[in-house]
Formats: sequence, structure tokens, C-alpha cells
Amino acid sequence: SLYFCDRQGLPLAMSEPQKGNHADLYEIEQRVDELAEQIRECGLRTDGLFNNADAGFDAKAFRLALESHEIIANVCPNRRNGEPIEDYLFDDELYKERFVIERTNAWMDGFRSILTRFDTTVSSWKGWNYLAFAVVFLKKIHKSQKFK
Repeated sequence: SLYFCDRQGLPLAMSEPQKGNHADLYEIEQRVDELAEQIRECGLRTDGLFNNADAGFDAKAFRLALESHEIIANVCPNRRNGEPIEDYLFDDELYKERFVIERTNAWMDGFRSILTRFDTTVSSWKGWNYLAFAVVFLKKIHKSQKFK
């Protein structure tokens, strides 16, 4: 499953989990479509959004999928990819904020039922993810109100 997060690391959208052992780019066009649709269903626009992604997502298919929703890809170049690096925009300063996404992934891994995937149905596993999204959000709000 892939997640889209906001600048503070709060999860906004989640793609369907994929059966089998696949790389992150497996059917990436459909995953990006799902994520963009969920964002739009929340009343948010996708045009002009930035997506920070690590070198594992440095692929033409991923960039085109984001571009089709007018999302700007800021993907760390993968030197082993074989494509000329200077063909794509890459903002180092924006990429430094990627730690927020990695922190969110670590938060999600803290929920044992999500990490080990005990559930066999997609709907219950997604439910656990959404419950974890709510817990992460409530912790964030509680922390911010504590210091006011």
C-alpha cells in the first residue's frame, strides 16, 4: 500500500494493497489514480501538489502518473536508472523535508496489526490503516494543544 501525506506527515490517502510480492512501482499508474481520487474526494485539489519520493520511484511511469493529475514529482534520481538525470526537476531543499514521510511510515509500522497484516481481508486491513491514521492525527492535535 502507498500513502500520500501532508507536509506535517499526516496521512491523507492510501492505495489498495497488492497481492503478492511486488516492487513499489507495480501497477503504479492505478495506485496514483486511487490516491489522487481520494484526495479529490476530500475536497482538495491535486494540481500544484508536490510529491517527494525516494530513488525507488524514479521511473517514467511514476512521473507520468503524477503529471496526469498535475502533481509535481520531486523524485530523488536513481543513478542506476540509465536515464539522464538533468531531464527532470529535482529540488534538494524540498527533498530534505522527506524525513516527515519516513517518520509517518515508522508511525504506521508501530501498529502491529498493520505491520504484520494478520487480517486476510482487504477491507479489514484498510480499516486498521484508517484507524491508525486517526490515532496519528489525534496524537498530533493533542501534542499541539498541550503547548498552547
